[in-house]
Amino acid sequence: MTKILQRSEAQGLRDRHSPKAVVFTNGCFDILHVGHVRSLQAARKLGDLLVVGLNSDESVRSLKGANRPFNHEADRAEVLAALESVDYIVIFSESRATKLLQEIRPHIYAKGGDYTPESLEPEEVRALRAIGTRIEILPLVPGKSTTDLIQLIHGK
Repeated sequence: MTKILQRSEAQGLRDRHSPKAVVFTNGCFDILHVGHVRSLQAARKLGDLLVVGLNSDESVRSLKGANRPFNHEADRAEVLAALESVDYIVIFSESRATKLLQEIRPHIYAKGGDYTPESLEPEEVRALRAIGTRIEILPLVPGKSTTDLIQLIHGK
């Protein structure tokens, strides 16, 4: 069984794994680094299985600019699938994970420490509240970011 699911396969995931607690997080994961790994490990510890919503190439471009992503969505998904802490990956094309959250209906939504409850996308928060999902902000991994890596590579 593959960890990389089609969108249609992700629907009903919560029911198929009942009574396990489903944790969901999402992001671009363009250049995987230790900050990502630690955050994914922390997210996994919040429940019984971790589902990662992975932004498609198209949505990464809309969020990060025309020069991104550096790695194709299939490659990014394969790297995430190799991590022990990740149970499933679902690629989504919207810039926000709202629809995917409504489809998966996780018990817990985990976001990295660079977010606060107030800085989360309001539409996502409304959707999470409507489905009864608990929001958890993970500890920040200081000095570990894709932006920092890109600047280092460019000698800035």
